[in-house]
Amino acid sequence: MSFLVEKPGMLTIVQDLGRWGHQLRGVTVSAPMDQFSLRIGNVMLGNGENDAALETTLLGLRIVMREERCVVLAGADLCMTIDGSPAAAWLVHRVAPGSRISIGGPSGDGVRSYLCFSGGIDVPVVMGSRSTYTRASLGGFGGRALKSGDVVYTCDPKPLWRRAEGFSCPPEFRPTRHRGDPLEALDGPQADAFTERGIATFYGERYTVTNEADRMGYRLDGPEIERCKSPDIVSDGIAPGAVQVPGHGRPIVMMSDRQTTGGYTKIAVVGTWSAAQLAQRMPGETVRFRRVTEREATARLQKFEDDLSALDALRATYRSRGKF
Repeated sequence: MSFLVEKPGMLTIVQDLGRWGHQLRGVTVSAPMDQFSLRIGNVMLGNGENDAALETTLLGLRIVMREERCVVLAGADLCMTIDGSPAAAWLVHRVAPGSRISIGGPSGDGVRSYLCFSGGIDVPVVMGSRSTYTRASLGGFGGRALKSGDVVYTCDPKPLWRRAEGFSCPPEFRPTRHRGDPLEALDGPQADAFTERGIATFYGERYTVTNEADRMGYRLDGPEIERCKSPDIVSDGIAPGAVQVPGHGRPIVMMSDRQTTGGYTKIAVVGTWSAAQLAQRMPGETVRFRRVTEREATARLQKFEDDLSALDALRATYRSRGKF
């Protein structure tokens, strides 16, 4: 099955769960910015959790289907329409050949969504992943964002894929985004490079997402974080969500396309769940941080895994009322 890209949108790229195991060679992971939404979307369709989908940012995507498939929009509700009619997010839709799927724009709950297809996107597997890393032209659809005129193929879906039509993800299983909630963070490997006052500033003040926020990192503006040691260190590994504080004293949260090593002190590491929440924020929005323990961060992820298993079990017992 294939579809034609009529409009590519602001930034539409192919993503699966990432290119793991190659950071020692300098190859970044390039995972989705909100892996939780991608995984939920795939489970709703009966796909494998790691099947590739389209990560869309803000607005503008329009595609024309060439064969019948089921699709679901997970993540931010970017006002999807099918043949001009509103099509709800978190709901599986069956689309016919010739149907147009359009992404309108944000409705207020985020900026990134995942358009998942029965069977997943079919692009070459590069170093174990179909994810796109545009800075190195690696993976995905020719290593780049989609363009008008591209023809994108999907893999063959599993048998009885039509049974997912009409399945809706219950609200309790969807990632909730409360703008006032703090982002959870653990102390970083160089937390001792900062004064007590500096650490209190980081965890106590609000920071604003700048226009420089992208898939590599979210630069934040706000109060300067006081330090007691040099901002420079011998380069070491960059974990997902690592919070670097360069010489200017303002934090940068490292995201999916982060470099594999870095030479600035890291005051904290934002938890995986909260990093996905941050990825749904627009420039100009404010964020704050809350210190948590490793046990708390692990419990957050375990709850998601439990919920995803429950959602998969619910989907497995669902039967579409349509013909298939």
